[in-house]
Amino acid sequence: MTYRAVEVLKNADLILAEDTRTSRTLMQHYGISTPMQSYHIFNEHQRVTSIIDMLKSGKNIALVTDAGTPGISDPGFLVVREAVKEGVDVECLPGATAFVPALIESGLPCDQFVFVGFLPHKKGRQTAIRELCDEQRTAIIYESPFRLVKLLEALTETVGGGRQVSVSREISKLHAETVRGSLTEVLTHFQQKEVKGEIVVVLSGKE
Repeated sequence: MTYRAVEVLKNADLILAEDTRTSRTLMQHYGISTPMQSYHIFNEHQRVTSIIDMLKSGKNIALVTDAGTPGISDPGFLVVREAVKEGVDVECLPGATAFVPALIESGLPCDQFVFVGFLPHKKGRQTAIRELCDEQRTAIIYESPFRLVKLLEALTETVGGGRQVSVSREISKLHAETVRGSLTEVLTHFQQKEVKGEIVVVLSGKE
């Protein structure tokens, strides 16, 4: 948390929070009493118009998410897009973005990479995985801890167990962990333990 971010949140007229209960703990820690309103994937389409109206009337609104950067596999893109369309100034403050440290820690080439984000849960999932077979750039994938082993199994079967991979868990948190090796080695590691936390999978490109 930067001093600048604290000042922005203190001086905003309203804070949009992915989960107000989670964000309230942070606000209390820094003595921030700005009113909050929930803004998440299930209500963003319904609330975006009223939020844009508030911005156009001169209100200063901040957006925070539970983990990571708003707009990167988190709520935020929709309201930013509409604000830009309406000529409203949008400013992004630097903050935690899981895929950047995960990419750097992986030791895999990072001069060129492709951000895949979360793969489809069902329809289109296998197609997306097959497309990674011929991808020459390093690929970054977000995954749920409950589906990590299945993803590693599918990747091993599709792109081959020898492909190098790095799995980072709980980036920037107390129990952060990064496991590197071939797909076969990393799969074996996670098959033998309970997986928890936010997951970033960094897959080497095809040579």
